[in-house]
Amino acid sequence: MIYLAVLAFGAALGLPIAVIAASTAQGKATSTALEGIARQPEAAARIQTAMIIGLALIESLVIYSLLIFFLLMNKLPEGEDLKEMIRADAQGRIERSGG
Repeated sequence: MIYLAVLAFGAALGLPIAVIAASTAQGKATSTALEGIARQPEAAARIQTAMIIGLALIESLVIYSLLIFFLLMNKLPEGEDLKEMIRADAQGRIERSGG
């Protein structure tokens, strides 16, 4: 049962954490690129190209996180299956305790 709890916890919190981290990184990358363009306007094209490539790589990590989220969600049992697993786990604990 601990496996299911960790799986549900990872599925529920993994994607939001990845999105928050990616949005922070994208904001910082954009801000830094704009500061660089403000300091050296003649290098704007090179800075912008590097920024766009960096933003695409950051966004691809979020897409991978979304894919992993859907894969983990498919591993979680449905309602009736989960109830049966909980019932079997409780029965096993009662038998092991000698009650």
